Amino acid sequence: MSLLDNDTRNQLTEMFQSLDKPVKMVVFTQEMECQYCKETREIAEELSALSDKISLEVYDFVADSDLAQQYGVDKIPATVILEGGQDGKDFGIRYYGIPSGYEFSSLIHDVMMISEGDPQLSQEMTDWLAELKTPVHLQVFVTPTCPYCPQAVLLAHRLAMASDMVQADMVEATEFPHLSNKYQVMGVPRTVINETVFQEGAAPEMLLLDKLKEAVAA
Repeated sequence: MSLLDNDTRNQLTEMFQSLDKPVKMVVFTQEMECQYCKETREIAEELSALSDKISLEVYDFVADSDLAQQYGVDKIPATVILEGGQDGKDFGIRYYGIPSGYEFSSLIHDVMMISEGDPQLSQEMTDWLAELKTPVHLQVFVTPTCPYCPQAVLLAHRLAMASDMVQADMVEATEFPHLSNKYQVMGVPRTVINETVFQEGAAPEMLLLDKLKEAVAA
């Protein structure tokens, strides 16, 4: 049974006609599929079937552990979105947990963004990222029912696309309770920057830039 209804499938097919560069999705599950692994894989399969510009690779987290390590994937279900083609660039854009509910829109936006090749950041943010020498890791905790979470996820993923020094993860809070407890996630979205700095809510770009500067200076 398809996860996407006909209207959604038709809308996405039309949207994907404007895709420029190819995009690849890499999904990690396991043979004894975890909670939501099956659904995460099926979402990726249905999306990739809508355009020949979208390719999909599915790997077993255990059997293909070397590849998981190469991608830096340490939990599942995991979805990596990167440029397609033989030498497609990995921007450090990750989804941990099922990209469903409101987060489905984040996944679609990332596909379009990578294909277009433009993260659409302000000049101030772009200039700061260009001078960045310290690695930045953003973990954006979300739930599928949170309407404000995609804004936080997409901003983090735009930063990752713009700088090789940035990795940005969406983390579905209820699927990884040990991480939610570790980072004291009481509400979403909550963005964790380099383990030490926290941003509550869907912050505007300049407010997040202040938090990034704080994290790098720590």
